[in-house]
Amino acid sequence: MEYIYKNSLSKVSSYNPVPDLWDDLSKNISETARKYLIKEAEKYIGHSFPPIPATLFMDFKRTGNRVRFEEVYFAKRRALNALVLGEICEDKGRFIDGIINGIYSICEESAWQLPAHNSYVRDTPQNLLPNTDRPIIELFACETGALLSTISCVLRKKLDSVSEEICHRIDSELRKRIIAPYLNEHFWWMGREDEPMCNWTIWCTQNILLTVSQMDSEDIPYKDIIEKAAGSVDYFLKDYGDDGCCDEGAMYYHHAGLCMYITTALLDLTSGGAFKEATHNTKIRNIAEYISNVHVHGSYYLNYADCAPILEPAGVREYLFGKMIDSPSLMSYAALDFKASMDNPDEHYLKDEINLAYRLLTIMHEKEILDYAENNPEQILAGNVYYESAGVFVTRKGGVTLSVKAGDNDDSHNHNDTGSIILYTKNKPALIDVGVESYTAKTFSDKRYEIWTMQSGYHNLPTIAGHDQLPGPEYKASDIAVSDDKTSIEMDIKKAYPDECMLKSYKRSASLKDSDPVSKSESKYVLTIKDSWEFEKDARNTEVILNFMTYEKPEVTLTDAKEAKGIFKIGELCAFEFEGADRYEIEPIPVTDDRLKKTWKHELYRVRFYPAKATNAFTLTATI
Repeated sequence: MEYIYKNSLSKVSSYNPVPDLWDDLSKNISETARKYLIKEAEKYIGHSFPPIPATLFMDFKRTGNRVRFEEVYFAKRRALNALVLGEICEDKGRFIDGIINGIYSICEESAWQLPAHNSYVRDTPQNLLPNTDRPIIELFACETGALLSTISCVLRKKLDSVSEEICHRIDSELRKRIIAPYLNEHFWWMGREDEPMCNWTIWCTQNILLTVSQMDSEDIPYKDIIEKAAGSVDYFLKDYGDDGCCDEGAMYYHHAGLCMYITTALLDLTSGGAFKEATHNTKIRNIAEYISNVHVHGSYYLNYADCAPILEPAGVREYLFGKMIDSPSLMSYAALDFKASMDNPDEHYLKDEINLAYRLLTIMHEKEILDYAENNPEQILAGNVYYESAGVFVTRKGGVTLSVKAGDNDDSHNHNDTGSIILYTKNKPALIDVGVESYTAKTFSDKRYEIWTMQSGYHNLPTIAGHDQLPGPEYKASDIAVSDDKTSIEMDIKKAYPDECMLKSYKRSASLKDSDPVSKSESKYVLTIKDSWEFEKDARNTEVILNFMTYEKPEVTLTDAKEAKGIFKIGELCAFEFEGADRYEIEPIPVTDDRLKKTWKHELYRVRFYPAKATNAFTLTATI
């Protein structure tokens, strides 16, 4: 294991908090931001912060429903955020009483962890109620600590002018609920030996540092906290390949890669610049640039694992991460996306974000980023890429983006999707990855793969001899070959399926090539997807069904049933010629889940092709 961050500790000159973190904030707030944020704060004048009764906390354990508790929990924090930002922008004291009510309401909660995370040992059943003598620090306990610490830091003088007991209460709760358990307990996300980590590690560590670095007190053991945090960062990094791919998908980059930025910045600030060299590490750079490599166009991203295809606009953290590692491509992508989001102030100013520091950074650096976008109006586009560590292949030509997932079925937030394809044409989704429904207790249980969105049969993959793929590191692609120019990929996905399929091989290839210049066709590119398979001699069931998921309404026409040929059209986005199937089904899939509805505004479709008898190959070809 490489100790990138722990080795930087030898360069520490001193360990100090940074209570002046927001000193330049007020002078950088634009009038646009000021007006918007004051107006949003006014909505919460007289707001009543609801208590969280024990029965609401128990609801998750009793029913498996996360949403009812979380709606109340997160709404309180968003309301407090809005009031704080309004006060910072207006500076007249009009929102202070509401802020005090919000602070005390959160401090009086029995616990800050979510009920779905209310356990002390990884992957064990959650306790019905919290143990108030032994606080759990997980994602949102850490977020809450960071929120209260940031409020205390940025508004301390105003709050003290009302009563010094307010910030004293915050300080007391942070010591009891965050600092003491952080130093005295071991939670799995902190990392230990070879235990696999995920976004929790860096997300929690970031917020621990946001909490502590804004507390200026001589009795806080900053040295111990920073050393422990540096160790956790190394444990997090050990599970990343040198290529920097986030195997949890683009959505989790915001809670993984971007948390690397703030974590590194805070470690550097609190240690006298000891972590500067870490920003020059190749792995850190690749982690930073991952998001621009999986960006398709506008709000669309390649979405493997529990990731949605539509994400919020890039903004200040992506830009500042790019600036930290000196990446013009990341800065370009972030600045232009940030500028475009001005048409939607709710997105631009992160209305739904509960992390106050992210929102403060946005208004603090808004002018700098917009100036950068103005002076660099042409985006530096990402090229073709193959992330060997997770098996993610991406190739682009014009408005066409083709991606294939090789790798295995052991990703964090895994879907059984080895060999699956995502295709965008005209910068719109043609062959899709559906994403994931709202999280419930079942999502992270041993029944996870009973959920349809997790199953390979609802990805762009075959069902073989009545079987879909299985989860686990042994279910993987093999014999992977990527062309030097990264325009084509080949693999065998036989090992992703159970032995009962009795496959000898199942080869899949996909390519996006320039069309023949001699051809009279006006099309620029040729897209080809080809499957071929072979069963063992004594296999009894040799049925293969080719599944393809679409958002635009598909049309299938058999042009020559005898030759098993036809046309597979996906709305107005593309028309494939297919060969090898003489029967098909189109299955409409209603979108009923609230989380999926945010992306997919109407029903989805699963197209199922049945290969002709004695056929052992299926090909899709489109000229675009």
